Amino acid sequence: MIERIPEMGLQAQGIETRADLHWNMVTARLTETAVARGEGKLSADGPLVVETGQHTGRSAQDKFIVETDETRDTIWWGKSNKAMTPDHFAALKADFLKALGDKEDLFVQDLYGGSQAEHRVSVRVITELAWHNLFIRTMLVRPEEHELRGFRPDYTIIDLPSFRADPARHGCRSETVIAVNLTDKLILIGGTAYAGEMKKSVFGILNYLLPTTGVMPMHCSANMGPNGDTAVFFGLSGTGKTTLSADPARTLIGDDEHGWSDTAVFNFEGGCYAKMIRLSADAEPEIFATTKRFGTVLENVVMDPVTRQLDLDDNSLAENSRGAYPIDFIPNASAENMGPVPKNIVMLTADAYGVLPPIAKLTPDQAMYHFLSGYTARVAGTEIGVTEPDATFSTCFGAPFMPRHPSVYGNLLKERIAKGGVDCWLVNTGWTGGKYGTGQRMPIKATRALLNAALDGSLNGAEFRTDPNFGFKVPVSVPGVDSAILDPRATWADKAAYDATAAKLVDLFVENFAQFADHVDEGVRQAAPVTQAA
Repeated sequence: MIERIPEMGLQAQGIETRADLHWNMVTARLTETAVARGEGKLSADGPLVVETGQHTGRSAQDKFIVETDETRDTIWWGKSNKAMTPDHFAALKADFLKALGDKEDLFVQDLYGGSQAEHRVSVRVITELAWHNLFIRTMLVRPEEHELRGFRPDYTIIDLPSFRADPARHGCRSETVIAVNLTDKLILIGGTAYAGEMKKSVFGILNYLLPTTGVMPMHCSANMGPNGDTAVFFGLSGTGKTTLSADPARTLIGDDEHGWSDTAVFNFEGGCYAKMIRLSADAEPEIFATTKRFGTVLENVVMDPVTRQLDLDDNSLAENSRGAYPIDFIPNASAENMGPVPKNIVMLTADAYGVLPPIAKLTPDQAMYHFLSGYTARVAGTEIGVTEPDATFSTCFGAPFMPRHPSVYGNLLKERIAKGGVDCWLVNTGWTGGKYGTGQRMPIKATRALLNAALDGSLNGAEFRTDPNFGFKVPVSVPGVDSAILDPRATWADKAAYDATAAKLVDLFVENFAQFADHVDEGVRQAAPVTQAA
């Protein structure tokens, strides 16, 4: 069978179109089709290279969730989750279906979100671009051949970059729209060619559904040691989540989205979506190797038009250039996309204030506090005279993808940590010896040595001190690591400046956490940092 057509077609979903439907095409055929349609070009080494135009990242301000009787009291409405009325969505849906009906070709993939069968969701993705269909086929979990015939979607995503929304008619902000109807189980994406919107839409669905079953959805990477010891890495962009979890001595479970059930940590996806800008063979050889394989999709990577050679250092198309590739392109990836429940949780932060120690051990209450805080600090920009770091707090290390109140995810995490006796660590990959501009970046060699000691259990036997500002435990000495680096205050030449900067960071934490104080128990509230008296 050339195209694997399910018994349940689009007509059964109320979708009428005159388009030629291309069902569940495999990677090679989708690549051929995308090239033939002028959607992308093959590089010298085989990947499909595409450009996404105006949108080279997520359009967070253009995403809406439809407010229905079901979602009114279950969604955490606010900055990340903005409401759309049912009437506006109905108008948008009607216009989307009309646009679908006028297409000459449409591409459909039937896929799963989630690698653990009992916790996965069936997703049908309808796209006007062949490369979008290839992208989502690469990123989600692909059903076996025999599963496609009887496939019935739980949710449907329609992605039309050519669609232009009307803010007055559709209740949105611009011509770009991502509208999520959790009641109708339909997601409409229009006006953007950035393929990551589809991937994150499935993540949002799972983040909404799984907590009600007791499964903890997580924006994290995960790997597994040779003895089956799973580690989970939370962290915002730039904190080292991908780099530190890609360890040749450990098996990669996944790089971005996972669930924590009673029996496993399981990848939501079947592919990886890695940043490509300034990627090097020396720093990240396994990821770099994917840029030379057929089946990889490269977004906004600059390519010489004559030689078809890539220039990964060129950011003229986007700083957020990306590569999507099947997870089995990584040599030490898990065949099942799963591992046992975790023994260690690592929360990564790049503290540009230079206040946090390179590693600290957290109690369950402290872990929930720092999970809800989701702290990192971006470095100052290039503008002359701007020297202060910029603190960033993204709750649950992924606020834009969390439809429910953060306390739902925080309480789940705390319960699972306590139930499994999990060791929790805060790792600072940021600055030491001073804040950004004065100090220097934490040595990667020291970070890896501390992380290895945490994951192999040897760090638990170290002598610890209590940090006077944050109250967590910090090792005094670790074999193979310069002890001086373990006490951040000692690394600063100006101790008074450290104390003042630490007090400022404590205040930022406390101010940010005020929004959660009424939703957590006293133990978590007591885990807050405390400014030291002068």
